[in-house]
Amino acid sequence: MAGRFPPPSTRVTVRGGHVPVPASEDAPLDLGLTLGPLRRGPADPTFRVTPDGSVWRASRTPDGAGTLRVRLDSGAASAEAWGPGGSWLLDRLPGLLGAEDDPAAFVPRHRLLAATHRARRGLRLTRTGLVLESLIPSVLEQKVTTDEAYRSWGVLVRKYGEPAPGPAPNGMYAMPDARTWATIPSWEWHRANVDPKRSATIVRAARVAHRMEEAAAMAPAAARARLELIPGIGPWTSAETIQRSNGAPDEVTTGDLHLPGIVGWALAGDRTADDAAMLELLAPYEGQRHRAARLVLLSGRVPPRRAPRMTPGRITHL
Repeated sequence: MAGRFPPPSTRVTVRGGHVPVPASEDAPLDLGLTLGPLRRGPADPTFRVTPDGSVWRASRTPDGAGTLRVRLDSGAASAEAWGPGGSWLLDRLPGLLGAEDDPAAFVPRHRLLAATHRARRGLRLTRTGLVLESLIPSVLEQKVTTDEAYRSWGVLVRKYGEPAPGPAPNGMYAMPDARTWATIPSWEWHRANVDPKRSATIVRAARVAHRMEEAAAMAPAAARARLELIPGIGPWTSAETIQRSNGAPDEVTTGDLHLPGIVGWALAGDRTADDAAMLELLAPYEGQRHRAARLVLLSGRVPPRRAPRMTPGRITHL
């Protein structure tokens, strides 16, 4: 039974993409670590883990909504899919499960990273091939707490998405299509606690959805440049998106409120590190800097808290 029920997640390891999924200890692939970054909070209507160890995802593909169920059987991944987008999802299953990722390319040069890399040997970097699916929730996470963004995502997907095709668990939805995102009324954004700046960014991206989705087939640097042509999308948002849609192992997130201090503390005992200091610490891992940053988060080593958590804001009463 060892390893079948992973230890409870912490806020930082969740940020690193850890979702507990029952699995055998010797499995070569950890579904929770690999697919965890795609879950936007424990109540994400597009993502569900069931007690049998299956991971369910509802996605909006170029062919329409689709539901994918993935599980490990005797160490090998098996999958089923339903809906108009089901075949599209199955065709891209290897990339989703990290078949295009090369963990061996990462050479740890710090004791913490070596230990975490060894403990998380089932980690693979996912590649969804879907840009808006990661871009929109990343925009929702701009300048607010993750809990606020998760609630907004859930409200909008449940109201404007469609029920996940097939025998998906109750309450699962595929996110709205681009046209629907572009036509959500201003007062509905307000009710979902999304300010006009973030909603306008999402609408602008949705209006050129085809051009955004082309970035999934581009080199990461070019893909980020494509996304950043949209006003309101900067380096933080483009990195968070391309890490998921393109499986980019070197696209480290800059402009984050907490990440530089976490990396600085874990690798150098410097809780005051800024982006420049973080990038300097990650320089030995060039080509794998995103993986290195994820391993820092998955280690759970964070500086002691000095101030209360940020108080979530609510604009719905205004």
